Amino acid sequence: MRGLVLLIVVCAAGPAAAHGDASPWTNSAWTYDPWIIAPLYLSAILYLIGTQRLWRRAGLGRGVHYGQACCFWAGWVALALALMSPLHWAGERLFTAHMIEHAVLMVVAAPLIAAARPIGAMLWALPRRLRASVGRLRAQVVRSRTWAGMSHPLGATALHGLAIWAWHMPRLYQTVLDNVIAHRLQHVTFLATALLFWWSLMHARTRARGIAVFCLFVTSLHTGVLGILMTLSRRLWYPEQVAFAAQFGLTPMEDQQLAGLVMGVPMGLIYTGAALAIAARWIAGSSAPHAGARHVVAAH
Repeated sequence: MRGLVLLIVVCAAGPAAAHGDASPWTNSAWTYDPWIIAPLYLSAILYLIGTQRLWRRAGLGRGVHYGQACCFWAGWVALALALMSPLHWAGERLFTAHMIEHAVLMVVAAPLIAAARPIGAMLWALPRRLRASVGRLRAQVVRSRTWAGMSHPLGATALHGLAIWAWHMPRLYQTVLDNVIAHRLQHVTFLATALLFWWSLMHARTRARGIAVFCLFVTSLHTGVLGILMTLSRRLWYPEQVAFAAQFGLTPMEDQQLAGLVMGVPMGLIYTGAALAIAARWIAGSSAPHAGARHVVAAH
């Protein structure tokens, strides 16, 4: 508990000195890496301009519903906080914070952005000729067999699960700790596969909702297993990741155990909650035609 309190204090702090070599892009606990800031701001600008253009032509709330806009901006803020706030700074020094950062990427920001379906709005921000070209390319990709396999709930679940397990293998995780490019690639992979995963489940056809529920429970199961293995292990998986745990009031083993709990409990609850929500929609959708049939019989 003392370690968690110290973590909260650190994340709320302003300027802070880095342990070890300081990043050339960071002069405080906030991150100013242009490789993070540029894509975030570009996506925000494209969505804002595209939404305004679409609403001027079609009317407010048309083309992009207010709920979709709220989901996008909520997801964007969560993504920005995960990658730019002191949480990111702490994640480079504390395994628990790093795992919280990953959780925000995969089970907070990703489902919100996937629910918003922002690609259409972003296309409206482009010049007309470029918009048409990108639209044709997008249509070709959507019609391809590769996309059909990747965007199916089973395919997206497999890709997302592969990304999670692969990046948590000790050798590959060590590469992330030693190489900033590998660290960026890890975050891109987590976010991209999570977006694909949540999009495939949320926008699955009614017949595929049962598969979507199955995929969520499978994901909850295998991430829970990974978290349990990490929590119950008697050896340190990534010694360099937990090297600064003492400065946050934790032993290296306690830091690893807390990180495992973050993966196993909060993420598992979100996956399970989403599965129950989709199951409820599936049951309601499948029972609606039968209800209509009963009304027709009663009328006769």
